[in-house]
Amino acid sequence: MTDLNNVVVSSSPHIRHEDSTRQIMLDVIISLMPALAIAIYVFGPRALTVTAVSAAGCVGFEWLFQKLMKKPITVDDLSAVVTGILLAYCLPVSSPMWMVLIGDAFAIIIVKQLFGGIGKNFMNPALSARAFLMSFPVIMTTWPAIRTSMPLFATPDVVSTATPLAALKTGAMPNATITDMALGMVSGCIGEISALALLAGGIYLLSRRVISLHTPLAYLGTVALLTFIFPQGNNPVSFMLAQLCSGGLMLGAFFMATDYSTSPVTKRGQVIFGVGCGLLTVFIRYFGTLPEGVSYSILVMNSTVFLIDKLTRPRKYGFVKPQRQPKKEDAAK
Repeated sequence: MTDLNNVVVSSSPHIRHEDSTRQIMLDVIISLMPALAIAIYVFGPRALTVTAVSAAGCVGFEWLFQKLMKKPITVDDLSAVVTGILLAYCLPVSSPMWMVLIGDAFAIIIVKQLFGGIGKNFMNPALSARAFLMSFPVIMTTWPAIRTSMPLFATPDVVSTATPLAALKTGAMPNATITDMALGMVSGCIGEISALALLAGGIYLLSRRVISLHTPLAYLGTVALLTFIFPQGNNPVSFMLAQLCSGGLMLGAFFMATDYSTSPVTKRGQVIFGVGCGLLTVFIRYFGTLPEGVSYSILVMNSTVFLIDKLTRPRKYGFVKPQRQPKKEDAAK
């Protein structure tokens, strides 16, 4: 017979799965590599340098904070590496290294660790750091032309060129073709320029079941629908495709809006979250001061996740809604 004194009863769930945080983060890193390869081809080796410094900075700040606070060291889960890569992807390739490290410190210490670490932050660390780094507007809006020779570590002295979103902001189609924007042969942030590379990474995450299709499809579908119905040019289809392929839309839809910690857990909630991100993105792109709205739209929707989860949580199994009791006046009649 079993000795009941040695039986340990724990709370549910009891299902075990081979996936771990480290494995999930490794899949995300793999899915981000096509975009990095395109960035290196377009911007040169400095794109790799900025990305590596950002990833190393995030790992270093997480280790240092946990060491000083005497907390368990968790840098081997690779979540800090993912944050560093995503932050680098949101920056111009000409960004100075000191600014990259400031962004790393803000993302890891302020947004992630001060709220309790992985899984407890309510906003996306990489996007929060990008919004914080907009305190340096000149640096953050300097876009070197493609194939510009730049030093690996020193701050380059470059001339800013126009991005496709800058042209779309004025209601005109950019000089670059849709093919150029899809392949990444345009200027912009390090990891945002190639829509096809990011789409390939998103498909990899979907095939590995790291993310679901609900949020990306709702996000991209909302942007596509609105920009097609309300184009700012003569050709609605071309304008819509240009909006989908430019800026950080693909990066945000597949890699930022699907963050486990800062997105809804229910399927209905994920659809609502994606639609909200799409509405805000188009609104900011059309009426905001800056040409891009992906970062701020996701951050705003991050703050509504608690409410979305509360409104869309499924009914408990076996729950029967109680009958409404008649008022005393009605009963008297």
